[in-house]
Amino acid sequence: MRTPARLALFTAGAAAVFAVALAAAPLVIPADASAAWTSNEDDHMDTTEAGHGEHAAADAPADDVRGLSVSHRGITLTALDAPARAGEPGEISFILTDAAGEPLTDFEIAHDRPLHLIVVRTDGAHFRHVHPAMADDGTWQVPFAFDAAGAYRVFADFAPTSIGETVTLTSTVEVAGAFTPEPRTTDVTTSTVEGLDVELDGALVAGGESELVFTVTRDGEPVTTLEPYLGAYGHLVALRQGDLAYLHVHPMGEPGDGVTEAGPEIAFMATAPTAGRYLLYLDVQEGGVVRSIPFVVTATTAGADGATDAAGARSHDETGSHDVAGHRDDAPVDAHGQDHR
Repeated sequence: MRTPARLALFTAGAAAVFAVALAAAPLVIPADASAAWTSNEDDHMDTTEAGHGEHAAADAPADDVRGLSVSHRGITLTALDAPARAGEPGEISFILTDAAGEPLTDFEIAHDRPLHLIVVRTDGAHFRHVHPAMADDGTWQVPFAFDAAGAYRVFADFAPTSIGETVTLTSTVEVAGAFTPEPRTTDVTTSTVEGLDVELDGALVAGGESELVFTVTRDGEPVTTLEPYLGAYGHLVALRQGDLAYLHVHPMGEPGDGVTEAGPEIAFMATAPTAGRYLLYLDVQEGGVVRSIPFVVTATTAGADGATDAAGARSHDETGSHDVAGHRDDAPVDAHGQDHR
């Protein structure tokens, strides 16, 4: 038999064997293996979003981040509306719906509020943390005006009573006007906002939890008169540069616990899923005013001995203070008298 004929016969035979094996495959998969696959998939679905505070999943994987989707576990951020141009007064409004398309109206209180709304331009500039009020029909609204043009990410952070865990949904708003990007290209661990000097100690390590300590001073003197804000002496939002993934951060201690002092230090535990640069925004209240203080930190990868593979975040510091006086919110007030800072 000639070689081409032999090859054709061999190929046809192999194809027949493959077809038989494929047809029989479902019959020979061990039942326990199939169950394990299903269980693993379900586990992954249940922990897709790392919690916030008491809702955090203790066994969440290192790459488990929030704030990358408009929908999660059947809950969807819909009907988002916002001012279309920079400087245009108006409001941000939206509705959160369940799997049946009905508005959600029942939420747990997390960090003193049923919902936290984070608005930040995609380059990390113009961060705002506000607290909308919910109408009876489930519509959330807050007075708002964008300071500058560009593409903004809007994060709704909340804990529906129906599922008992924190969900962070996000969408994008395009704001018209002359746009000048302000990319974060270097690490910043010392910032000054309206007379408050804040220094960050600690380094993020990819794949693990790290302690971050912020020290607040004014004119070189420790500030020990910080006021409770959202159930703590400080509130920290951390976003991964690039995709703006929303990280799990929680404060160490709380006002009135007999241990935690009202400054000058505020400590947090933060989990960085990957190496790379992260944008941090610390909210503190002092003298009745809430200020948002930005930082930039690079997370490194831990080596086999637990040491980082490169110099920590502080080695990338900019020289001196980073004055960002424009980052204090203009605190609109809703019909319930709530301060939206």
